[in-house]
Amino acid sequence: MTQQTHEPGSTATTSTTTTTSAPGPAGPADRAPAAPASRAALAPPFPPLAEPRPLGEHRVWPRTFHDRLTAPLPGLKALARFAREGAVRPGPEGLADIPLVPYAPGPLPNVGTDTLAVTWAGHASWIVRAGGLTVLTDPVWSRRILGTPARITPVGVPWESLPGVDAVVISHNHYDHLDAPTLSRLPRDTPVFVPAGLGRWFLRRRFTRVTELDWWEGAELSGVRFDFVPAHHWSKRTLTDTCHSLWGGWVLTAPDGGRLYFAGDTGYGHWFARIGRRYPGIDLALMPIGAYDPRWWLSDVHCDPEEAVRATLDLGARRMAPMHWGTFVLSAEPVLEPLTRVRAAWEKAGLEREDLWDLPVGGSRVLE
Repeated sequence: MTQQTHEPGSTATTSTTTTTSAPGPAGPADRAPAAPASRAALAPPFPPLAEPRPLGEHRVWPRTFHDRLTAPLPGLKALARFAREGAVRPGPEGLADIPLVPYAPGPLPNVGTDTLAVTWAGHASWIVRAGGLTVLTDPVWSRRILGTPARITPVGVPWESLPGVDAVVISHNHYDHLDAPTLSRLPRDTPVFVPAGLGRWFLRRRFTRVTELDWWEGAELSGVRFDFVPAHHWSKRTLTDTCHSLWGGWVLTAPDGGRLYFAGDTGYGHWFARIGRRYPGIDLALMPIGAYDPRWWLSDVHCDPEEAVRATLDLGARRMAPMHWGTFVLSAEPVLEPLTRVRAAWEKAGLEREDLWDLPVGGSRVLE
């Protein structure tokens, strides 16, 4: 695997023109977690954060972001193996536990301007309350997405129960993270923060407050800072747009310094330690733990549960909330295996149980 080292100041990318834990199974993990990184080894943040970009700024981007890949995309040999083996869904035994996927919808917590709270709507969709704002991450309220069976758990929060949405963040353009039917339900003047190159998708749909960011760039809305950070992933939505827009995660920093990291989709790799150095004091990391099997096919772009725990340590995050499991069946692992394995990995790493926010779909947690 080659490692991409894009840092702030590079000229390769852009020019500017103007509550409770989930009930569920507990048991030994199928394999031991990778050795955790030492938090003490993380250096102070460097370089300093960039000045916030103007909201809604019109920008010109390269046609492709292939140079940001941290692993090559599958070639013909891998595609032939994938077609031959066809192991992209669990067998009947792996699907039998669908009724046991934790699902406990409840009212959204009452929060103040100095409160950080999260509610898991399912998959990578969260209702984040930070600095007095209500922010949606990768909102997917649809029952079905392209090329995938219908969701196995209902959305944890009915759309009609949402408070006013102050902002939306999008990690990348894959259909399970960028859902046109859901986004069409938002007012077109909703502020949307998106990866470089994805703004035109929103502008075509008449969104008027779209802010595109490159890695390590940030913007501010009502005192809350939104920083776009690297991920080990890729982008594609049609046959002809592979890597034409960027991919990544988000760091949200409230006026009181409270800090949340939303990973989006990502494999495990060197970016986590760099993000942790640059954004120290992350209070909560929203980390993907599912859609990882078979590993030969998915390891470059999707963490498994043990890697998610290791990434949380690399980040220096104080707490982790698992996501990207128990909603859509995207790969071959049994539906409850991600929860079992992340709990075992967390315990094996010697971390406090209360700092693993393994919420049910629809569950909420408030940072006291």
